[in-house]
Amino acid sequence: MKQQTAQARWEQVTQRPLLALAVVFAVAYALPIVDRSAGHVLTAACTMTEWAVWGSFALDYLVRLTVAPRRREFVRTHWIDLCAVVLPLLQPLRLLRLVATLMLVGRRARMASQIRLTTYVVGTVIGLLMFGSLAVLSVERDSPNGNIRTLGDALWWSFTTMTTVGYGDHAPTTGLGRMIAVGLMLSGIALLGVVTANIATWFIARFEKDDVEERRQTEAIGMLTEEVRALRAEVAALREGVGAGGGGRSPALAGCRCAHPCRRS
Repeated sequence: MKQQTAQARWEQVTQRPLLALAVVFAVAYALPIVDRSAGHVLTAACTMTEWAVWGSFALDYLVRLTVAPRRREFVRTHWIDLCAVVLPLLQPLRLLRLVATLMLVGRRARMASQIRLTTYVVGTVIGLLMFGSLAVLSVERDSPNGNIRTLGDALWWSFTTMTTVGYGDHAPTTGLGRMIAVGLMLSGIALLGVVTANIATWFIARFEKDDVEERRQTEAIGMLTEEVRALRAEVAALREGVGAGGGGRSPALAGCRCAHPCRRS
């Protein structure tokens, strides 16, 4: 229990700082791509910042692994985190560091209960659009046959690719650019499925709630109907008893001997 508490405490304390580092990574990744006039010193500083952010996420994974009560189970259930940590070491490409950071940020964001699904989906869409645009611009801008030359072209291409529209006015020509396109298309389909499933779940829950209310009202109406039938049966029984014992008059009036008109009624 103490190890579980330590793990939960660590994740709670480091959640916001890691998200802030992810924003720093985004700035460091985007600056050399957007500003082509950036010098060698600035580009090197941005690269070092990207590696530092990745190192922070790697350290976070190692700490969580250390304090986990069952380390093998932790590795098995957090294999995406492990892949994101190991991926940039296989080949030192900026795109791999980008993918790894996005994966780690997404995993940590899903741990936060206060982040609703809609907010997570919107944030994921915006992040994929921006990072996908920057990534494809960085690999296609200098391609001899490329037609994605500006950030506006890259944003338009990313949007049409994620929505699986694909107008064809802009398309990647390099192998790495096409890999980015495949990733954006799969991500767009997955997010569309999440949104559709969320909407369907909301409608199903709403219909089930209405069905429960309708069944409750039907049961209440049935109970009232049975009570009315029972009351009618009691009234009919009283009428038969009155008719058999008093000649059509009530028992109280049947025994009356006064000169009141009730004798004649």
